[in-house]
Amino acid sequence: MNRLALAVSSAIARVTESALGPYQTAVIRIGFCATWLLFLLREFAHRQELYGPDGPWDFDLAQQLVGTNGSFTALMWFGGGIWFETVYLFAVLTAVLLLVGWRTRAMSVLFMVGVLSLQNRSIFMGDGGDNVLHLMCVYLVFTRCGQVWSLDERRARRAREAHARGERVAPDRVGPALWSVFGFVLVAVTAAGRLDGDLTVPLILWISWLAPAVWWIVGRRARTAEPRILLDVIGNVVHNGALLVIMAEACLIYATAGWYKIQGSRWQDGTAVYYPLHLDYFSPWPALADVLTSSGTMVMLITYGTVLVQVAFPFTLFNRRVKNVLLAAMITEHAVIAVVLGLPFFSLAMIAADAVFLPTSFLRRLGDLAARARGRLAGLVRRGDDPVKPPAPRSPENPEHAHVGSSA
Repeated sequence: MNRLALAVSSAIARVTESALGPYQTAVIRIGFCATWLLFLLREFAHRQELYGPDGPWDFDLAQQLVGTNGSFTALMWFGGGIWFETVYLFAVLTAVLLLVGWRTRAMSVLFMVGVLSLQNRSIFMGDGGDNVLHLMCVYLVFTRCGQVWSLDERRARRAREAHARGERVAPDRVGPALWSVFGFVLVAVTAAGRLDGDLTVPLILWISWLAPAVWWIVGRRARTAEPRILLDVIGNVVHNGALLVIMAEACLIYATAGWYKIQGSRWQDGTAVYYPLHLDYFSPWPALADVLTSSGTMVMLITYGTVLVQVAFPFTLFNRRVKNVLLAAMITEHAVIAVVLGLPFFSLAMIAADAVFLPTSFLRRLGDLAARARGRLAGLVRRGDDPVKPPAPRSPENPEHAHVGSSA
């Protein structure tokens, strides 16, 4: 009984004392932001047909759909091309800022607004990768995804170092400015009745706006440390709960995909992989597809291996070594799908979701390698910017030789 109580108390302390998985949540943030940003940039020339007024799913049809399902999209607030271009560029900007980790608490909310606004405008334009991104952009709002590998972390570290040296740290002016602008827009949109429909997203927006105000008031007015500790515990619990939901979502995706495949006759006889590789839509490299399907044994192994990995993965989370092997297999599978089937953004979204299970030690080594590579690149740039100086005159080693040279 004492052991059980000790284990429960240790688990509670672990969940409440710190935000777990800082490197994993940073990778998820970077991965999904990069996926969304690359998609928006690649489809920039076709944005009007995908989500804008020139698409087959026009503004009136989108209004009817949003009125039926109550989904959130800022594109329905106003019509016309100018508002669409504004929202599209807003989605690109928020993806860039969240990718680099600038004001991650605010940018995670605005990133969610950009993703939902475009995807809910034309829901028939997406695939499985868009569905994963749709869910993860909501979960990211509840995580502390800027603890590492972010501009926020660098700014906080520099402030701590300056404080340790006894230097005066300038007050933050950007945060209150963002909070004020965000609050003004939120109040205006709510008063105009633009946030009708499902209450989930409006509730998230209002909580995200009110939470920093409560944190600021407690930090300024609280006479003891207990209220601040309580808010920090709540933040850790929310972060860890969101991280658990992300992990459960990834497991659910693979489990349902695997068990549905088992029920298919083509997956049972080991030939399912053959057919999509010979569809023109999924064959950007026909020669490569022919190589993979030239052997019936290879097709059978890939088919059964895909099902085995997807079904078995959720059951291997308690065995680190087996989990890491299957995780590497799934990441490799998605990389192959990106190239062979021409589905790069679906694969990037799934790899970003898989990153929540990557070992912390591996991510730290990866971060160290990236930091060293960035340092070498910065050194090369600095050396390239230095002006070429003429070589200094060599001092004569022999006075006699110096005299001869000067007389000559």
